[in-house]
Amino acid sequence: NYSLFEMPLRKKKSEETIANRLSLVMKSGKYVLGRKQTLKVLRMGKAKLVMISSNTPPLITNEVEYYAMLSKVGVHHYRGNNTELGTACGKYFRVGVLAITDPGDSDIIKTTHGDGRPE
Repeated sequence: NYSLFEMPLRKKKSEETIANRLSLVMKSGKYVLGRKQTLKVLRMGKAKLVMISSNTPPLITNEVEYYAMLSKVGVHHYRGNNTELGTACGKYFRVGVLAITDPGDSDIIKTTHGDGRPE
């Protein structure tokens, strides 16, 4: 039987905290959105963390991961799609790739590992 008071399935707690930390970065830190700008800051060595949505095409994912590996920057694979990543950033458009250059008041870089697993 199904109760009317059952809660719907929720996101994992770790993804909620990642989204909260990401919104704090949007308010107090510096970041770039999109593949071209992300690759540019990776080449300049200014990126601290790269986030990639789950439905980013494999060719773009591999390219960004390669540049991040050369720059020794962590890559976090966001579990949501590009629409959800854009919403987590507080934007009204889709975001497939973003790079954080200055985390501001957030501790998102310390709490995410390079392979996309939160702490």
